[in-house]
Amino acid sequence: MGVQVLDLPNVEIVPQRETGSSLPWQVILYNDEHHTFEEVIHQLQKATGISADAAFEIAMEVHTKGRSICFTGTMQACERVMAILREIALTVAIDRSG
Repeated sequence: MGVQVLDLPNVEIVPQRETGSSLPWQVILYNDEHHTFEEVIHQLQKATGISADAAFEIAMEVHTKGRSICFTGTMQACERVMAILREIALTVAIDRSG
């Protein structure tokens, strides 16, 4: 696929799509027709520290279902992830998990 895996030492990695999580917030990424898969994958890696394969899975879910939970964590962590995703004008929101 040619997507570069990023080394992001300052990123707090929280397992995504964790069901029944005690973490109260989630970042939801919405589909748009303005970004390529590579752009979305790269930005997801930058924001969350996940692998290229995991970012590709999220991008596919967004593409096919219109949205995907891409991160679960504290409000502060979710705000940081959302800000990074918005750097390239991706459409995201924070909501309570569960």
